[in-house]
Amino acid sequence: MTGLLAILGPGVLGLSAAQWAAECGLEVRLLGRDLDHAQAGLQKVERRWESALRKGTLTPLAHKQAHARLHAAPFGPEGMKGVSILLEALPESLDLKAPALAAVADCGGADLLLSGTSALPIAGLAEAAGIQGRLLGFHLFVPVPRMAVVEVVIPPGISQPLVDRARGLGLALRKRVVAVKDQPGFAAARMALAQGLEAMRLLAAGTASAEDLDALMTLGYGHPTGPLELSDRIGLDLRLRIAEGLFRASGDSRFEPPALLREMVARGETGRKVGRGFYAWDPDGRRL
Repeated sequence: MTGLLAILGPGVLGLSAAQWAAECGLEVRLLGRDLDHAQAGLQKVERRWESALRKGTLTPLAHKQAHARLHAAPFGPEGMKGVSILLEALPESLDLKAPALAAVADCGGADLLLSGTSALPIAGLAEAAGIQGRLLGFHLFVPVPRMAVVEVVIPPGISQPLVDRARGLGLALRKRVVAVKDQPGFAAARMALAQGLEAMRLLAAGTASAEDLDALMTLGYGHPTGPLELSDRIGLDLRLRIAEGLFRASGDSRFEPPALLREMVARGETGRKVGRGFYAWDPDGRRL
C-alpha cells in the first residue's frame, strides 16, 4: 500500500520504526552511512526478534515474514532506488537533518519525505534542506511497537495527496493518526516538555523527591510514567536540546531549561542510556 519505505538512520527511533514496519507487513530498507552501519542495525533488530520468540510474543511464522521484509543498504543513489517514502530518523539536530534531507532529494526516488523530529519546525527544516512542499513531520513515539499514536505535522504549502499518504502510512503502522499544525515543538513535545521541566524545578526546590513527584502523576492522574522517569528514558541531553530550541523559538519561560537539567547534562548524567539520571538504571535499561 505504501510502496518501499526507507528509514534513514539506524538509531533508537530508526530501528524501532523499522522493526515495527516490517512486522506490520511493509517492505523496509534501513539506510546507514555505509553498509556495515546499516547491517549492524539489522543485527540489533534481529536480537529483539529472537527475544520476542523466546518470550512467545512473536510467532516463528511472523518472525520469518518480518525478517524477509527488512533489508540494509548504504545511503546514496543505489540505496534510494525504488524508494517510495523516506523517513528520516537522525539525531535531533538541524545541522544533521537538513544536509541529509538535501542529499535525499538529490538522490531522487522518494516522492514523500518525512522527518521523525519531535520538535524542530518542519517548515524551517524543509527550507534549510531546500525541499519546501515535500516534507512533513512524522513523530513516532518510542518504542514504536508499543506506542499507539503518530503525530503528523503539516507545514504550509503541502498538498493534500501528500498529507493523505502520510496518514496512510500511519494507519499501515496501526497507529492513531493525529494531524497537527507545524510550530516549534509541535503539540506532544510542548505538553510533555512543559510538565517535565516543571517537575525538575519542583525537585530542585526541594518540594518532594523524584519518586514522589512522579507518583503524583502516575497514581494521581493515571499517567503510565512520571515526568522525571520519562525524561530519563528520553535522554536528558535530548530534553535539553529540545527545551533550548523551543525557548529560543518561542521566548516562553515555560520552556527555559532549568539549571538542574543543564548541570546534570554537563556531568554526563543523561538518563537510562548511561545508567544515571534522576534514577539509577541497570545495563538492561531497568530502573534500580
